[in-house]
Amino acid sequence: MKADRQFQRTPVAAALGALVVLGAAGAGDTATRSTPLPLGGPGPPRPERREPAIRPRGGAADPPEVAIGERLFLETRFAQYFAAHMTGINQPLAVGDLVLATLPTSDGPLPGPFAGKSMNCRNCHLVDDTAGAGTRTYCDYSRQSLVPLREDGQLHTPRNSPTLVDVLLPRSVPFFLHFDGQFTTPEDLVIATMTGRNFGWLPSESAQAIAHIARVIREDDGRDDLAQLDGGAYSVVLAGTDPSIPAQLVLPTEYRVDVKTASDGDILGAIARLITAYMRSLTFANTSPYDVFLSKNGLPAAQDSGESDLAYSRRLRDAVNALASPVFVGPSDGTFTEHKQEFVFGPQELTGLKIFLREPLPQTLAGDPRYLSTRTGNCIACHPAPRFTDSSFHNIGSTQDQYDADNGAGSFQRLFIPDLDYRNARYDDYLPPTEQHPLASGAFKSSAADLGVWNVFANPDMPAPQAALNSLLNPDGRSTADALRGLVGYFKTPTLRDLGQSGPYLHTGRKRTLEEVIELYDDNSDAARDGRLRNGSPEMADIFLVEADHEPLAAFLRSLNEDYH
Repeated sequence: MKADRQFQRTPVAAALGALVVLGAAGAGDTATRSTPLPLGGPGPPRPERREPAIRPRGGAADPPEVAIGERLFLETRFAQYFAAHMTGINQPLAVGDLVLATLPTSDGPLPGPFAGKSMNCRNCHLVDDTAGAGTRTYCDYSRQSLVPLREDGQLHTPRNSPTLVDVLLPRSVPFFLHFDGQFTTPEDLVIATMTGRNFGWLPSESAQAIAHIARVIREDDGRDDLAQLDGGAYSVVLAGTDPSIPAQLVLPTEYRVDVKTASDGDILGAIARLITAYMRSLTFANTSPYDVFLSKNGLPAAQDSGESDLAYSRRLRDAVNALASPVFVGPSDGTFTEHKQEFVFGPQELTGLKIFLREPLPQTLAGDPRYLSTRTGNCIACHPAPRFTDSSFHNIGSTQDQYDADNGAGSFQRLFIPDLDYRNARYDDYLPPTEQHPLASGAFKSSAADLGVWNVFANPDMPAPQAALNSLLNPDGRSTADALRGLVGYFKTPTLRDLGQSGPYLHTGRKRTLEEVIELYDDNSDAARDGRLRNGSPEMADIFLVEADHEPLAAFLRSLNEDYH
């Protein structure tokens, strides 16, 4: 087929040769390089992975839509590589996608959990421990995830893989997914991922991708490992009426689809709804030392009805500060099996919590030396409890940190960034590839220079999120051009829960430890006050830390860890 011939072209073969010596961080980062592998070889020995979609939660099986959603999340036949190299929908690949042979990490390569197959959702959003590297909160171990090789020569995603746990919790602000807010529904995210570059499909191949995915669903014969564990052929399970379907896998009516009569688009929509149901089930239990500390001291653990996250965080601060004799948490209160740390919330963690909750003194002026004695994290401005994210967008300077590290101090300040009219008139030069502009450079959505939501806001090829983005990021009704200028380097705020299972950190993946992240905040708060942080969020100038604050802040953040399974 045409796609197969394209994949075999010499430029791609050359890129494959480069891939075997690169990790997710790309050339020059020896910490994440992979061991060279023979082209076309099977890769190193690997543990067999048989992951049933039905897994007990609290002693009960998952609802059927969650179980089938996880099966689809694990499905490896939707990718372009499978379409180009298969000998039949139900036949294993003769040679798997080389990208899946190993899994890059900051400490060297691991055996790929899906070696010999092709891309799926789980490869970038891992959960079970892989080769002793630790459990993940539905993210991977590398700075940036590898993607299937195609003619564009792209080796990896432009950003670090974010956790999926708690990502679909209700929120009081407009709903966005991805660091840049490109998607306003999880279904849209699922569809774009499965028909897009992460699964190996080029922007011009959307129709091919949809047709192939629907074909996999229609022609699946129910004999592969996932099907054997989870109900048999997709055509039977998704219809939901066959008496042979186990009771725990009978889908509710709203999730069913008759694949024999449904259109390709209807089948894809059904897949997206089921994977969304699975993603919605991924939540933290809030069993961390921090949560135990709140409980032992009678501190409020959640908002009152109608109370905002920020108002709750301030009420919590007052209650914490009023504790005359705090009751601390120790190993007798719990243990960790997934984290190499003691189960504690002691004096150091409490000091860190107070710094985290403290806001700048309103009566002091910027530059007043009294600020420096306040030990002010101002963290709740963007990470209010109890979810520790405001689900909005901010610029903490992580892109500037990356760009200046690559190009020299002050380089990001001098970088030419076009205004709205210039950007949109020269779409291919500055904006990310889309079906309408498949050859666009994505110059400002790359690991070299990523401007975040700037790539999406007022992007004519991305109409879906515009109303919500305007509502959240331009509530005063400024001109679109002015609003865009103010969004350079803005990214969606991640949760801080269970960071121990989601590193490396930031959308760049440049920081391996919490201490490094805190140091970045400390340095960039100084830069914001000095005018050296390009378009930094206003909240950055209100952070006042000293070096002695770093260790207790890191201790508090580690107290938010829990054993996620």
